[in-house]
Formats: sequence, structure tokens, C-alpha cells
Amino acid sequence: MKTLELDLDSRSYPIHIGSGLLGSKDLLCEKITGGRAVIVSNTTVAPLYLQRVLDSVKDFDPVSIVLPDGEQYKNLDTLNQIYTALLEQHCDRQTTLIALGGGVIGDMTGFAAASYQRGIPFIQVPTTLLSQVDSSVGGKTGVNHALAKNMIGAFYQPKSVIIDIDTLQTLPDRELSAGLAEIIKYGLINDHEFFAWLEENMDRLMARDKEALTEAIYRSCENKARIVAQDEKEAGVRALLNLGHTFGHSIEAGLGYGQWLHGEAVATGMVMAANLSRRLKWIQLSDVERIETLILRANLPIRYPDSLGVERFRSLMQLDKKNIAGHLRLVLLKGVGDAVITTDFSEALLADTLRHGSIDKGD
Repeated sequence: MKTLELDLDSRSYPIHIGSGLLGSKDLLCEKITGGRAVIVSNTTVAPLYLQRVLDSVKDFDPVSIVLPDGEQYKNLDTLNQIYTALLEQHCDRQTTLIALGGGVIGDMTGFAAASYQRGIPFIQVPTTLLSQVDSSVGGKTGVNHALAKNMIGAFYQPKSVIIDIDTLQTLPDRELSAGLAEIIKYGLINDHEFFAWLEENMDRLMARDKEALTEAIYRSCENKARIVAQDEKEAGVRALLNLGHTFGHSIEAGLGYGQWLHGEAVATGMVMAANLSRRLKWIQLSDVERIETLILRANLPIRYPDSLGVERFRSLMQLDKKNIAGHLRLVLLKGVGDAVITTDFSEALLADTLRHGSIDKGD
């Protein structure tokens, strides 16, 4: 097992990465401070792993809440099912929530923990690659609105993150690729050596080699923890973690939540960010080709469907959380491993990027 710490003073917490951790009573129980544990999962993950976690926390009178699976259920209606279950079980402020699932479960459980009785503890147990390297770390919680993604939520840190890489063996290929998009993101933001490592090891990652996956997850969490420790609530440098996300969130909202996986949309968004950076003459065509090649090797898309339309795409971008006073801010690239947050781009070049970033109907 590898462990690293996200340093937030009194709210610091460990991130454990290893094999067989769902059966570790010590790890799961060490952060449960009250007398009750409530596990929130979904209809896909629960049949595979819920009983193992229930057995590990059996000393804490555990109950479970099983929600429907899918991004389309990441909304206030589903969140209310968690509140209802907590109230029906007479859960108090000493209750600890455990999020067992992917990013949707982690985000909703975290928001429920942040808001139920004005705050109760929770533990992240992510079971998808994407949630292991991204959403489970850093304390972003929330739900989607029909008009935009992740617009309702709170910053609320877990007590610990427990990453069992064995859960990746049951992960569908498409979900594995979606997680690789976020891993590639860390290399592009501020770690060109990691990007080069990914180029050398992508085949091992696609084959689910445990050693390669552990290394990729550790280095991704390490990169994110370092940034979050500097800027917990995204007042500055943390916005770099949104490389590809302004474009990607627009794809998800525009096509309808669940049509594309988050990682698929982010992968295309990163290519679009790279293309706009090239149009600004900040990076070379060879850099864009290098990025596209790695993303394609991860079996991810690099163009969005033409059905979304340029005008609709641009209007959706205006709802991005990074925008200030109506001004669109983007995360772009000055090089591989060198991302910047900027408003320094022309609308004409952005329009060209949107126009050429779509999959033509004739393709």
C-alpha cells in the first residue's frame, strides 16, 4: 500500500492506494468517530463490493443506501433520497457517510455530508479510475443542474480516501479510458515527465497492469494534492485542474448528461484547448499531435459530435464556474506540462477551434 497526505492543516487527510483495501477493517474504521456508518453506493457497484464494506464496518451498526447509476441521476432529486434515508434511520451528527462508487456517488455523498445537519463526516472509497484520480480527492462535492454541470455544491473535505485498485478489474473498458483522460490531464498541467511516462506506459495501463495503475494513480493524486493544498477553494492555481473541462462540461450538458462519460468529454476538451493554444502560437503543431496521439491510444475521442453546434457550444461555455463578471476564462497550454489560466484569446480563434473541433456529418 502507498499512502500520501493532503495537507490542509487541521483538515488534512490520508489517501491510501493499494490492493485488497476494501477488506481492511482498520483503514475503513479508523476515521469513523461516531456510532453509525452509512454506506452510499449504486446499483452497479453495490452487488460487487457493498457486502465487503458492510462486513468491514459491522461494529458501527451500518446501513446502506443504493442509488440508481448514471450521471443523469446526479441531481437534487437523487440527493434528496440520501437525506430521506438518513432521517428515516434517525441519523445524527455522529454518523459517518461512506461513498462507495464512482464520481457521481462521491460528489453526491460528499454534498449530503456537507449539508445534513450542517455537516457530518464522510469517507471516500472510489471504485472507478476517474474518481480515484480526480473527484475523490480535494473536497469538491455537488450535483448537476439541467442547465450546467456541478453548479450546486460545496467544498467539503473527506476524513480519508481509500483507493482499492482491485475494483478496476471489474471496470468496463470505456470507464477505464475515461479515467485515463484525467490522468493525462495531470501530465499536461504541470508534470511533463509524467506525460512522458504515460507515453511509455499507456499500453500497460490499458492492459490493467496493477503496478502501472498504482504508479499512475499515486502520481495523479500527488499532483492534485499538491495543488489543492495551495488553493483549496479554487481562488487561483486550483483552476488549472480544469484543463479541458470548460469545453468538456459543455459537451456533457449539450448532449445530455450520461451520453458521453465525463472523461470522454474532458479528453476532447483537452484537445480543443491544445488546438486553441496552437492557434494562439503558444505551442507547436507537434505538441498537439503528441497530445492527440496519447488520447487516441487511451481509446478516447478527440472531436465532439457536430449535432451540438458551434453556437450552442459557445453559449454553454458561458455558464462555466471559472468565468468572472461574464468574462470567459480558459485553461490553455504554453507547453506540455505548462498550463495557464487566461482570458487572453480572441473570440475569432475560439470560434475556429469550436468549428474544427466537431465531427463533421460526412466523416
